[in-house]
Amino acid sequence: MARLTKKQKEARAKVDRNKLYSLEEASALLKEITYTKFDASVDLAVRLGVDPRKANQMVRGVVSLPHGTGKDMKVLALVTPDKEAEAKEAGADYVGLDEYLQKIKDGWTDVDVIVTMPSVMGKLGPLGRILGPRGLMPNPKTGTVTMDIGKAVSEVKAGKIDFKVDKTGIVHAPIGKASFSAEKLVGNANELLSTLIKLKPTAAKGTYVKSIYMSSTMSPSIAVDTKIG
Repeated sequence: MARLTKKQKEARAKVDRNKLYSLEEASALLKEITYTKFDASVDLAVRLGVDPRKANQMVRGVVSLPHGTGKDMKVLALVTPDKEAEAKEAGADYVGLDEYLQKIKDGWTDVDVIVTMPSVMGKLGPLGRILGPRGLMPNPKTGTVTMDIGKAVSEVKAGKIDFKVDKTGIVHAPIGKASFSAEKLVGNANELLSTLIKLKPTAAKGTYVKSIYMSSTMSPSIAVDTKIG
């Protein structure tokens, strides 16, 4: 097991493992225990009382973080020529169709989100084995398959993220950067959590939000009180 550095030991010493912190406390503490020289990402891990193996308990959705993610999301718009100008005006980093489909076939996936049109989805099917594992396959449920290309691109650029419960029942989602104020982290966290609560499946029984942990890149995780709002 790797030895802890002095700063990692200091960070761990500041976190009370027996305490459930409020979002406000956790956000302020996280800024204290993040020592990376780069602007670390801040994430929430929310364990839900669902069985993701059952279709009626799958939790998936999108949320527009009020303060953005702090990351410059690289967006590829796979569109027909009549939609190219709309995509470019909205801020898409890459715009086109066949040339990018070929690049993806050749292994290029240097983007964060792909936005496309319903008529193009047929061409994307064969690329599922490349895009699927990377979470890049467009989906109507997340608003990335639409005729309103400009709106879809703008929302992603402004901080819209999509999330999905994993096979262990946990939703992992970014809520900002360590450089964000504690207030902005709280605002983004509250938006994500309220969205998750709205998406509670009717088939889910018992406690829905079982645990919440906040962490930044390489920091210890902080347990957050599940009694929110």
